[in-house]
Amino acid sequence: MIGSPHDLLDKKANMPDQSITLTMTAAAMPGATLLCPIGMSTPHVSAIGFRWTGGRGHIVSDPTSGQNAVVLAPDAANLRLRWSYALGGLAYPEIMFAKRDTRFARAADALVTQARHVVAQAPGDPVKALADHVAAQFTYGHPDTRFYDNHDNIPQLCSITEGSCVDINAYFIAACRTAGIDAGYVTGCFLPAEKRTHCNDMHCWVVTRLGGEVREWDIAHHLKMNTRDIQPGLNPKPGARVPLAHSMGLNFPTEGVSDLKLIGEPMWLDASGTFHEANPEISFQGYEVLNQARI
Repeated sequence: MIGSPHDLLDKKANMPDQSITLTMTAAAMPGATLLCPIGMSTPHVSAIGFRWTGGRGHIVSDPTSGQNAVVLAPDAANLRLRWSYALGGLAYPEIMFAKRDTRFARAADALVTQARHVVAQAPGDPVKALADHVAAQFTYGHPDTRFYDNHDNIPQLCSITEGSCVDINAYFIAACRTAGIDAGYVTGCFLPAEKRTHCNDMHCWVVTRLGGEVREWDIAHHLKMNTRDIQPGLNPKPGARVPLAHSMGLNFPTEGVSDLKLIGEPMWLDASGTFHEANPEISFQGYEVLNQARI
């Protein structure tokens, strides 16, 4: 058991003018523990610290993705979490691109056929062709029932479907991987230019790799801007972002958690093994630092 507050991977970077911190505050849920990502590094930013107050915690690991998380048992009315970042980082982790046998990334046979056909018709830039194709299948929204609910794979869409960034990117990942394109899924927070110091919830985006070229894609933000001509890049919608974790279909055996869709915002896990939204208040420091670096 690790005491609180506690630092993980904290390099004690002393750069006050470069401070980048993400803070979340969540009201305690009696009888439940909070599962939290500790942050991840990308070529753009490095996760250098994770601290908390308001609870006792221990580290858990997902052997299938190589990621750690923290499980927190509250001992106060609120848990306060803070992630620290610095500019610059390493390449995206190789394991992020690995094909995973999970219903959140496994393509149905019809989608396999369709994705390979799209790629065959666009040898010049098959990744953009797939991104445009995926965008054509969706309108942006948060439906109560997702198109893949009650499926053991990602089904082919035959008509325009409402979907969130999570839904759209699950479809994009499945299509890319079945067409022979390396693709990884990143969760984090997006800070809109009009807000800068806060956001309402998590966001996610896709990273592709083909022929040695690595590109980021944010189809959902293009749809929010009323275009289906998808271009690579992190911020088609003006803003900045920080990464928290990667991949779908996660496993934390010590907590009895298997094939978890994703980990982005912290989530409450009750004694029955059911997850509940934490709905944390999210604040941010360092927007201008990220904005100047175009991250």
